[in-house]
Amino acid sequence: MSISIDSIQSLNELREYIHKTLCEKENLLEEQFTMSEMALRRRGRNCGLQFSINGPRSVRLGAIWASDSNMIYFYDARGERYAKVHLPNRVFVPEGESEEAA
Repeated sequence: MSISIDSIQSLNELREYIHKTLCEKENLLEEQFTMSEMALRRRGRNCGLQFSINGPRSVRLGAIWASDSNMIYFYDARGERYAKVHLPNRVFVPEGESEEAA
């Protein structure tokens, strides 16, 4: 299932979009590479999530979702930002869900 940024409204849809986008960057098969995530905190409160995929040959891709600005920043294997996407809809994060990601 392909997901567009206009339809992202849940945390699972956000995860799916980020995983697909990161895998496409390095031509990775989505089903072969899992994505990890970690909650980001600022002054004791959650402010976003960091996503990582570890590919073959020590390739590491990442993305950060900043919840306050509702932006996703994508980083390539060299750690350089290659894309910045603004989500038009707020992502619904159930209470306690982002803490579980840590």
